[in-house]
Amino acid sequence: MKRHAISEQVVSLLTAARHVAENNDAVAILLLAEIPFDFAELSKHLRHVRLVVATDKPDVQRAVAEDEIDLVPLLHEPQTRQHQISQALLEAMADDFLQTGDKIVAVYGVFDRDGLDSFSLIHLAEHLAKLTARDLQRLETQVPLETLRIVVDLAIEIGREGREGKPVGTLFVVGNHRKVLPLSHEQVHDPFRGYGQKERHIRSPRVRESIKELAQIDGAFIVSADGVVQAAGRILDAPAEGLTLSKGLGSRHWAAAAISKVTNAIAIAISESTGTVRLFQNGYVVLRIEPMERGMKWSDVDTEPPITE
Repeated sequence: MKRHAISEQVVSLLTAARHVAENNDAVAILLLAEIPFDFAELSKHLRHVRLVVATDKPDVQRAVAEDEIDLVPLLHEPQTRQHQISQALLEAMADDFLQTGDKIVAVYGVFDRDGLDSFSLIHLAEHLAKLTARDLQRLETQVPLETLRIVVDLAIEIGREGREGKPVGTLFVVGNHRKVLPLSHEQVHDPFRGYGQKERHIRSPRVRESIKELAQIDGAFIVSADGVVQAAGRILDAPAEGLTLSKGLGSRHWAAAAISKVTNAIAIAISESTGTVRLFQNGYVVLRIEPMERGMKWSDVDTEPPITE
């Protein structure tokens, strides 16, 4: 495969990006590539700083794979550089190349789309807080954004805080509850049964506190698209066929993937061991949020095709 020559300008830019990465404890340099370089040679100019390459070009993807460099495939669609960087960061986190609290230096072309002429220092914790409202809006779902935001915020709190000093893992299934309920069965007596809709709505602080307490019991919370808790303590029975998840994910995540694939609902799983929150759609992880010491809230600033994890 023909590789493009590495110019002195590119070497100078990468050297400057490396210094910024080293001085700010950045874990990697994320390179948005439009043309196939000798990526192994490029990485030598970064010394000990890890190189991650993001691209939507098949020839560039082949070159990255040949050079055994971490690759983040992007969607081939018209986008601004800002949106491409945002997509690359989300997918790099979904593929475990980056973590939510990391700092990275993004290198890309602005004035010359095929070349490299700019770089930015990005703190992923701050960047993700700005991204998430838009990313939730991009999900092809009938669930209103408000409902998703409230449930995801609640899941993040449970993953970060646990309950009574102990880690807690649980599962929410949001939307399409009329299909979800028949594909589940009662594990324990449903604590929400018999209450009116107002007393089961997740906008209520009392309901959210109750969910935090009840998250310690086995089973999933079923939430309708309008934010009403339909049931709790449900064991999901959707068949886990044709699914691919990364090693280390347990039965809760398989159940989340399966129910999201069969019903088109959004499943939100909190890992008991790490507090990580994963959103599943159509059987795939579409967003992953790591626990943080301080709370992360969605922002309405406009700044994941589905990816198996």
